[in-house]
Amino acid sequence: MTRLLEISGLTRRFGGLVAVDGLSFGVAQGEIVGLLGPNGSGKTTALNLVSGALKPDAGTIMLDGRPIAGLRPDRIARLGLARTFQLVRVLGSMTCAENVVAGLAFRRPVLWGEAAARRAGALLDRVGLGGRGAMPADALTYIDQKRLELARGLALSPRILLLDEWLAGLNPSELQEGIALIRSLRAEGTTIVMVEHVMDAIRSLCDRCVVMNAGALIAEGPPAAVLADPAVISAYLGGDDA
Repeated sequence: MTRLLEISGLTRRFGGLVAVDGLSFGVAQGEIVGLLGPNGSGKTTALNLVSGALKPDAGTIMLDGRPIAGLRPDRIARLGLARTFQLVRVLGSMTCAENVVAGLAFRRPVLWGEAAARRAGALLDRVGLGGRGAMPADALTYIDQKRLELARGLALSPRILLLDEWLAGLNPSELQEGIALIRSLRAEGTTIVMVEHVMDAIRSLCDRCVVMNAGALIAEGPPAAVLADPAVISAYLGGDDA
């Protein structure tokens, strides 16, 4: 399959701390890839580098054959990459519909006016927020703010979607709805990289997993094989006897 995203030798330092250490992996068109690892392993920093929130100290990031390392986040978004954040970021003073319309301004072609309003309504329906377009974003519960952030990301019609613990905090029924939604996005052609700790979701959704520890890649492969890897078990549980 064609590699839509190719990361090679990606490195980011914060003073003496190497948060991402020579990370290399690829994501094929149409895949769902899980980016796993214990807390502090560098997963979110890696997403920040890919999405443009941070600039790498070394390495390359190719999106459909185009170098994007160090580009501004808005330029990367316009190239077809969207993301959600571990700490939800909605525009609290704006309505739900206005949050999604803001995302529509970065898609190609841009939507405005009535067309944008219709599309925003459809995306809110898609993520389970139908009928709440006029509600202020800061009036939503935390879980519904996560839904809104996803709708805003989908407004870009992204080719690749980065999800940073989007399923975290959902109750069992919401989790199943979330898994079904992510699966449907892949069925429509969206490539997905997901940072996640919910292993039921990883097993249900991911074609492959990439596991980080202390900034470096320690395992890569199908979920069942990766989750049984002694190095991965040790990274999560700690100690030689884990």
